[in-house]
Amino acid sequence: MAQTSKQVERQEGGARGSEFKTSMATRYGFDRAFSILVTVAALVGVAVLAVLLIDVIGDGSGRLSLGFLTSFPSQIFPENSGIYPALIGSLWLLALTAIISVPLGLGAAVYLEEYAADTRINRMIEINISNLAGVPSVIYGLLGLGIFVQLLAPLTGGASVLTGALTLSLLILPVLIVTTREALRSIPRSIREGGYALGATRWEVIWSHLLPMALPGALTGMILALSRAIGEAAPILVVGAAAYQTYTTAGPFDGYMALPTQIYDWISRPQDVFQELAAAGIVVIMAVLLVANSVAIVLRNRFQQRS
Repeated sequence: MAQTSKQVERQEGGARGSEFKTSMATRYGFDRAFSILVTVAALVGVAVLAVLLIDVIGDGSGRLSLGFLTSFPSQIFPENSGIYPALIGSLWLLALTAIISVPLGLGAAVYLEEYAADTRINRMIEINISNLAGVPSVIYGLLGLGIFVQLLAPLTGGASVLTGALTLSLLILPVLIVTTREALRSIPRSIREGGYALGATRWEVIWSHLLPMALPGALTGMILALSRAIGEAAPILVVGAAAYQTYTTAGPFDGYMALPTQIYDWISRPQDVFQELAAAGIVVIMAVLLVANSVAIVLRNRFQQRS
């Protein structure tokens, strides 16, 4: 009986071992299939992007020149048209939006994550901030039109570049707040407790430990948010971005053009020359985004090394 029971156990063990091996082979097969699937998906996305970039650069390369960057747009002589006022206006928008939104986003994230109590009102605020990240951009344009252009016109100058920057700041603030909060949340609790144990105040712990450690993650959100802001046309069209002007923006209360609205104006015209100008404008805005993102990535890597 003892030998029989041992034989049965060996047979059962062998059966379980073969089943386990078969199961592992199946699991590894699914793993390989999933790896192939995601690789193909990534390659398809990259291939489509490469085709679009090659097509746009091919269409606009003939118009790209120093004169294109330093000339004003012209509907009468489109062959001599340029993008200079729209480029300057977009740089103003990018700078003012960063100046306004980054401190507000960081401050709101620090308050909600480090200071705010777990109350019903604060939970409602957190839910609303997350929901605002998915609101269409034209809604922010309507909000900016009602508040910054009309209600606060004596302070903002009406349809000025400051109004556009304030509207774009509202657009990207939810993204900045959410990404910064996630960066703060990823810091171990022991960092905070160690600072408190050494006698540091909450603000000293935040300023000297939490913010430097969270900045790399927060800068990633800033890169994505500012990239979205510089490419938005709908909200700034609603709040009064000019389709044509004979001067460049020299201050926050001046009128302005922007690259997205200029590209939209050109691409809506049927003549081939305007299509080429629109393609050249797309190349310019991609170059501006690349330079801005490169600066942010350098800063992020520097903070990562320090932390």
